[in-house]
Amino acid sequence: MRNGAQGVWGSTGRGLRRTGLVAVLGALVCVVSPHRAMAQGVPAVPIPQNPSDSAAVPGFIGAPARPRAVASPSVPQNPFMAPNGRSNLHDDAYMTNTYLWSGPLGENMQTLSTYQNGECASLTFDTLGRIVAICIGLEGPRLAMFDAHTLELLAVMALPPRNVSTANPFTDFSGGGYFYLDQNDRAVIPTTDGQIWVVGETAGATGPGFALERAYDLSASMTSGDRIISALPDWSGRIWFATTRGVVGTIEPLSGAVKVVNLGEAIGNSFAVDRTGGVFMVTDRALYRFDAAPDGSPSVTWRETYANVGVVKPGQTEDGSGTTPNLMGAGYVAITDNADPMDVVVYRRAKRLTGSRLVCTVPVFGTGSSSTDNSLIGTGRSIIVENNYGYTGPAATINGASTAPGIERIDINKEGTGCNPVWYSAERAPSAVPKLSLGAGLVYAYTKPPRSDGLDPWYLTALSFRTGQTIYQQLAGTGLGYNSNYAPVSVGPDGTGYVGALGGLVLLRDG
Repeated sequence: MRNGAQGVWGSTGRGLRRTGLVAVLGALVCVVSPHRAMAQGVPAVPIPQNPSDSAAVPGFIGAPARPRAVASPSVPQNPFMAPNGRSNLHDDAYMTNTYLWSGPLGENMQTLSTYQNGECASLTFDTLGRIVAICIGLEGPRLAMFDAHTLELLAVMALPPRNVSTANPFTDFSGGGYFYLDQNDRAVIPTTDGQIWVVGETAGATGPGFALERAYDLSASMTSGDRIISALPDWSGRIWFATTRGVVGTIEPLSGAVKVVNLGEAIGNSFAVDRTGGVFMVTDRALYRFDAAPDGSPSVTWRETYANVGVVKPGQTEDGSGTTPNLMGAGYVAITDNADPMDVVVYRRAKRLTGSRLVCTVPVFGTGSSSTDNSLIGTGRSIIVENNYGYTGPAATINGASTAPGIERIDINKEGTGCNPVWYSAERAPSAVPKLSLGAGLVYAYTKPPRSDGLDPWYLTALSFRTGQTIYQQLAGTGLGYNSNYAPVSVGPDGTGYVGALGGLVLLRDG
């Protein structure tokens, strides 16, 4: 059984046909019994990989980093979300993709993984330091709780199943791809059946668990085939949500009253919320600011279109911007457009202003080789953007293949009148959301170098925020099971790094 798993998840799967990839992943449900995941206190079973493959590639490249903290304006804390850095995939309500604390420095690094028959991409951390995540596999999404140090599975709760015939399972982020942990350690989850679940934690003689506390039914506000992509609270506690077909709505949490507006434009990403009441959403055609009307309904405050070639470029899941809006600095909001080459675009996010809302449009990477489906890193006046061009799904990075290179830093000038490139890195990060540790001064990416021998190593890569220089690379694992497939790098409060992967969840920490 173990040898069979290695043959599929490891690089010995060379020659795997694209059309057979979903079938192969589905068959892997049998490698580890799914019934084990239903038990509490289940020790971590590593994601399978071929030992000869991992022995044939470098385990560590570079040298340990010396932390150089980055000064940055503090990100306001949404009172209805878990503390910043712990609450959602992009770390806070402003979607900055930053952490105040230090991440791994590359000192005698240790790696650990847990095989979960699915990708545990969206990670949060509760008040006891436990990981609360949603793991999505071909058999359906699950809410899971892990010990953050050992990756022992502590609790699991099945969520409404997906209909894999209606969407690509590798690019569909609805129904749990985005969720948030609230101020009371409750997971607020869009489900596949048009509801938003509020799930609390329980404690008992057999250990921790989950219990459904509230379900908001939004199906009456959606058409057949529509799906909830994300939900977030504003500073008054009102829950906002967006659907893949462009419905934007609010929920009054006590009464459950729902009010919506239909934009008629597809939405493929999450959104950001600021403390002034602004809610920032990007559709496949424009960037919006919403504010709540006096009756609580969503109201369009402003709308800005962006350059768009109108095609789904390889590396994106939509024919529009691939980024969740990023709120940064002194009143800015940043996205990427869908031009060729792609641009980083920065706007002033104020409700009202005199003069142009546009701050800058900066082309990144190259014509015919630039796209991203990941949110920007934003801090102060600095933006980090990652190139995902060429990532068309898991088959794009097997047999030694990788994607187009590129990670860039762009800075807004001190006057707020334009932007300038600062550095470029040729690292190749196929699809993982990068993160910035302000405490360490390191940008963490999840990279895969191309190899002529057909091997498929995946690395946690630390770059200097100041220079873009690669400081170190730590091997996470080899083969298909270690492909992050749009999952983020996450950094726990104790400085441990985590990456969701097709096989489950990977941990990387200093020794």
